[in-house]
Amino acid sequence: MNWDVVISGGGPVGLMLACELRLKDVNVLVVERLPEPDLTIKAGSVNLTTAEAFYRRGLLPAVDAVVQQNFEKIQEFLKSRGGGGPKPAIPVGHFAGIMVASHGVHFDDPDFRDVGPASKVVVIQQQAVEAVLAERAAELGVEIRRGVEVTGFDAGDDGVTVRLGEETVRAGWLVGADGGRSFVRKHAGFDFPGTDPAVTGRQALTEITGTEALPGGWQHGTGGLYVHGPMPGRILTVEFDGPPADRDAPVTAQELEDSFRRVSGADVRVTKVHSATRFTDNARQATSYRQGRVLLAGDAAHVHSPFGGQGLNLGIGDAVNLGWKLAATIHGWAPDGLLDTYTTERHPIGEWVLEWTRAQVALMRSDVRTKALRQVVTDLLLTDDGATYLAKKLSGVLHRYPIEGEHDLTGRGAPDFAFADGTRLGEHLQDGRALLLDLAENAELRETGSGWAGRVTTLTAKCVSEPSLTGVLIRPDGHIAWAREDSTTSGLDASLRRWFGEPA
Repeated sequence: MNWDVVISGGGPVGLMLACELRLKDVNVLVVERLPEPDLTIKAGSVNLTTAEAFYRRGLLPAVDAVVQQNFEKIQEFLKSRGGGGPKPAIPVGHFAGIMVASHGVHFDDPDFRDVGPASKVVVIQQQAVEAVLAERAAELGVEIRRGVEVTGFDAGDDGVTVRLGEETVRAGWLVGADGGRSFVRKHAGFDFPGTDPAVTGRQALTEITGTEALPGGWQHGTGGLYVHGPMPGRILTVEFDGPPADRDAPVTAQELEDSFRRVSGADVRVTKVHSATRFTDNARQATSYRQGRVLLAGDAAHVHSPFGGQGLNLGIGDAVNLGWKLAATIHGWAPDGLLDTYTTERHPIGEWVLEWTRAQVALMRSDVRTKALRQVVTDLLLTDDGATYLAKKLSGVLHRYPIEGEHDLTGRGAPDFAFADGTRLGEHLQDGRALLLDLAENAELRETGSGWAGRVTTLTAKCVSEPSLTGVLIRPDGHIAWAREDSTTSGLDASLRRWFGEPA
């Protein structure tokens, strides 16, 4: 084999997956058809679970630096509109353009676990995430080839022959992280059912005049929605006139100006376009994320509208879930069926995102019946319970994998436990290994875990944030596989075998 894994697609998902694999000493090649990073305006924020993933891999300082720069730009925009001053409250998010503030959210709800430093990461552009991950991938020794794309492949039981233009390489595995129009998905013949688009959305960074009197945030106008801000020159429109006739045609200043005028009724002028894109509400999902030695991740596995900003988060979650499982399979210690749990665990979350975006499109329509329903939903979301519900959904804290176990934490993302020595859990997960926490100086627990040394790190510590816990097994993706609050180790051996194979 030339490579253990070839990843088609050098966006955030492909790069995150490459980093996860390199942490496990997997030989990775990333190929990206674009010769330079795509600077087109895309996602502008991440949710809590994505921020946690970055924190657990030591990426938080680089990410937070961009967040601070974005705050300064938001302040600049607010000052231009007569606002500014104290740091603005970050909203929870929106549902169908209904903005919900954080002041009513019950952050003491049990579902909001202690997330530590990750809680402050919110506003960051997808391009900035990609730049951070590209730098990290280079540090880890990932080979990234730009201007190269997968033009064909043949997958067999023992590997994949991948054609990269005139070059042919052999790989143990091929992962398609090549976007919504994925060549890998189409060439492999993955089923991709779903619903056709009904809207045309446009998003851009522009130089625009005539917006001074427009209110901020999401606004329902004539036949659609529009947004101006929160960055200077950023505009977005959604029109319910079907999908665009030509999705690939350049987005012009005139097209953006006409769309914004139709929806807002404002006499605006778009004088320059820095970055622009179209999108639709096409919603589809592969029925399985794996066919033999070919796998899908990110938009290659699921596409949907960007409402609610879930696409980047969903893809990063795919990468973190897949990375350690594929590495275990390559190194030969994966238990039976481990790689298939990638689909089992991630598909339901992708399915939820598709339904979440479809519901928003339905509620965005401008007919009188939908307007009446939207007012009812608005009233509900602006209650404390409604705001808490939305915050839970958007943050990802409700995502739980179907992992067998008696403790309530089993299957959930691990809280960022605080230890008596001043460290936190996230600091102990940066090497990408599983972690067995001995929180009660239990010799039996340590002896059981010793059989998996090299795959699972055992840490003896005193947990000050969750003093009732005596032992916790945390997978490399940060999800809890086993937990106890007594002196026994019942179920630990079975859990270690289930996720990390037979003891060495």
